[in-house]
Amino acid sequence: MSRFATELRVEHQSDGKWCLLSDLVYVSDWDGAFIVPEGYLTDFASVPRLPVVYWLAGDTAHEAAVLHDWLYTSGRVPRGKADALFREASAASGVPWWRRWLMWAGVRVGGWSGYQGAA
Repeated sequence: MSRFATELRVEHQSDGKWCLLSDLVYVSDWDGAFIVPEGYLTDFASVPRLPVVYWLAGDTAHEAAVLHDWLYTSGRVPRGKADALFREASAASGVPWWRRWLMWAGVRVGGWSGYQGAA
């Protein structure tokens, strides 16, 4: 079963980002292990601060959001795979199906500008 093998440990930075204090390890049943390295900077999920949208999808799936940010900035996998792993990792961390779908749809529609390209 896909899972996070380590806990998310972060520290808030003065620029509003969060810094990983230790590696974040995610193990996917289909794609193997991914290690987001200690020191990686994230802003978690980039959810618009519109009241209803943020209420539905904000401040949730932090581990999956860190993995997704890293996959986008590292270019380790194609964008579609990164988005699929985000949805899978959200499920592994207990995010309800409807919220996973909503967040996945959001990254499919609006995530293209942040993707750095596959290696």
